[in-house]
Amino acid sequence: MHNPAGMMNSGETVRPAAAETHGKDLKILMSYDRLYIEYLYYFNVARDYFECHEVLEELWMQEGRNPLYQGLLQVAVGLYHFRNGNVNGAVKLFTNALEKLGPFESDGPGIDMEALLADSRNYLAKLRRYAEAPFDYYDLDIRIVDPSLMEKVESLKRNPPLKEEDV
Repeated sequence: MHNPAGMMNSGETVRPAAAETHGKDLKILMSYDRLYIEYLYYFNVARDYFECHEVLEELWMQEGRNPLYQGLLQVAVGLYHFRNGNVNGAVKLFTNALEKLGPFESDGPGIDMEALLADSRNYLAKLRRYAEAPFDYYDLDIRIVDPSLMEKVESLKRNPPLKEEDV
């Protein structure tokens, strides 16, 4: 379905390192499913937030409705709503995303989750004041901190994934 030449099938993962659980910190096994890599490509490169939703929802369902994936999906959908003029929808999605992603603040899978949360909080604060202080839509970036994950996303720049309607 979303399988460009040479990419992994859904469910296959790249495992750079296993994270350990320490106290209350919520750590996850860092594995990069093809769909997660595609999500980052659509988010940071193509800026196609609808497609972000499509690929990450598939992974979210496969992974037992993991709140990390749900929160990342909601950030993309929040941007999609605001870009399409739905401020209330954007507020709702960013609010839900921050609730889901909060426990992962120091542990994003190969990404700077702390920066994404700060950027999302800032976006949400602006959205809540939109009636009094309107602003132009702008994209967010998810900073990739794992070189192996960055390499996978870069490879999609050279060989973009096929969308279902392209197949």
